Order: sequence, then structure tokens, then C-alpha cells
Amino acid sequence: VQLQASGGGLVQAGGSLRLSCRASGRTFSSYSVGWFRQAPGKEREFVAAIKWSGISTYYADSVKGRFSISRDNAKNTVYLLMNSLRPEDAAVYYCAAQSTNGIYTQVRGYSYWGQGTLVTVSS
Repeated sequence: VQLQASGGGLVQAGGSLRLSCRASGRTFSSYSVGWFRQAPGKEREFVAAIKWSGISTYYADSVKGRFSISRDNAKNTVYLLMNSLRPEDAAVYYCAAQSTNGIYTQVRGYSYWGQGTLVTVSS
């Protein structure tokens, strides 16, 4: 499966962005998806994950209550709605997919990765 992340940009602190991860090449409904982010000089970190059906989701503590992951399998797309953005949320955001049905919070849990989309948050 090929993944294309989009929706990043510049936003003021307190603002919102919605990222999209569009898949092609396989039936996306059979893939678990995660969002990760990587700030300059830091390791890639887990943000949110969603299982096949979209019912089960999981969030990093740092974004819980502010970010929401969802999916539209008919559109082969997973979304990450980011509200109340903070300067520390600035990073390149990556979506990743795995063909087994689960919640995976580690980078090694995913076999497929998109190219990343940059989120910049001004204070």
C-alpha cells in the first residue's frame, strides 16, 4: 500500500489543522493506521492509532483530548484532526499502516509509511 499524507501548514497556537492520509494500492479497510511525528533533533514519536473498523483508537498522552483520529474506508483515507495546537506540536507528521488489526504505538509496528507533512505552530 502507498500512503500520501497531506494537510500540514502554518497555524497559530490554539488553532486547528486536519491531516489526511490517503492510501492506494490495497484495500485500506484491512490496515491499521497510526500517526507519528518527528521534530528536529528528536526521535519519531507516536501520536494516534486506529484499527480497521475505526471504532478502536488510541492516543499519546500529550495529545489526548486535543487530537482525534478517524477513518473513511470508502475514501481510503485516515484523518487526524488537531485542535488547540501548541508550539510543541510542531513537527513533520507521518502516517503509517500495518496489515494486521491492532493498535501499534511503536515505529517498528508499521510496515508502510507515507512521506510526511510539516506542521508549524506559531506562538
